[in-house]
Amino acid sequence: METSSGNIGSSIQASLSGRYATALFDLAAESKTIDAVESSLGTLRAALAESDEFRRLTTSPLVAREEAMKAVAAVAETLKLDPTTAKFLGVLAENRRLAQLPAVIRAYRALAAQHRGETTAEVVSAHPLSDDQVRTLEQQLRQRVGRDVKLDLSVDPSLLGGLVVKIGSQMVDTSIQTRLNALAHAMKG
Repeated sequence: METSSGNIGSSIQASLSGRYATALFDLAAESKTIDAVESSLGTLRAALAESDEFRRLTTSPLVAREEAMKAVAAVAETLKLDPTTAKFLGVLAENRRLAQLPAVIRAYRALAAQHRGETTAEVVSAHPLSDDQVRTLEQQLRQRVGRDVKLDLSVDPSLLGGLVVKIGSQMVDTSIQTRLNALAHAMKG
């Protein structure tokens, strides 16, 4: 079963995190749990953003392999991750690749979106977007790219205002921080 063909799939497979994401996606496709795995990965992504302790667990080279495996098993149980994602997290810990988790999550989401015929747009805003703003942005991006667009939202207060939207290799940066940097550069010139 070829589930990750196409431009996105081949570019994803080129990286280590992409190979892990592709393997996870293929397992999820075989067991018909693509959405459950994507939901569990979303939970992990939120845990990485919210928990300094979990983030340290995934990035510290000082954490022993066995300790990391026990810790991620406990995290999987606490977060009620689906069995496929829980096992996969254990494999990452065993292979000492937990630092790849954020990139694996992004790559998996891109594969799942491609599977559904969607495009994923990474959207970074200075403040959380309202539901109306999200719907409007989805509609505008759908018109621009000609297909459904799933938004991968994150917040970066250093932008001060505006948005940074990335779809594939295209990026639109309307952030105030970028405008201020351009102005400062122009004034120096």
